[in-house]
Amino acid sequence: MSTLVAQVRACTLCAASLPLPPRPLLQIDAAAKILVAGQAPGRRAHESGIPFDDVSGDRLRAWMGIDREVFCDARRIAIVPMGLCYPGTGRGGDLAPRPECAPAWRARLLAGLPKLQLTLVIGRYALDWHLPQYRGAGVTDAVRDWRRHGSALLPLPHPSPRNQRWLRDHPWFEAEVLPVLRERVAALVS
Repeated sequence: MSTLVAQVRACTLCAASLPLPPRPLLQIDAAAKILVAGQAPGRRAHESGIPFDDVSGDRLRAWMGIDREVFCDARRIAIVPMGLCYPGTGRGGDLAPRPECAPAWRARLLAGLPKLQLTLVIGRYALDWHLPQYRGAGVTDAVRDWRRHGSALLPLPHPSPRNQRWLRDHPWFEAEVLPVLRERVAALVS
């Protein structure tokens, strides 16, 4: 696994398409029982080198019911976004993950996580990979159907502050999904 991670960290596959030099961000250890499958690092995470080192990360940790120390422990929680580098910003927020990244690295990285028991699928791009039956449907449909995905996979909306309206319009998420999320996470990180 360490050789693969070193290769990933040295990746320059999409360097010509990035606004900043490549800085692949992931957190991975073969002992991890939880995978956070997000979209791509934001600018703050790119600058600090720490995945989810921003307001979205604060909200995600609150949703999970854990603190930063637990969240940043690779032996407990792996973080492998669909795009490993910051893709830049567009009109409506960060750009989509670079399309070269997941095909190049994702399957090999996930194969190095044999103890996974829970995958948190965050946002459209992760959803398309992990739950392709929802491709073309809204994230809301996949999150609403959370019970159908079994105990090992839980789709979530992106924890970005931009999703305030979604959270307000879907109070069932906080009432039904978050207690189950916290329960599953607590059982796996203790």
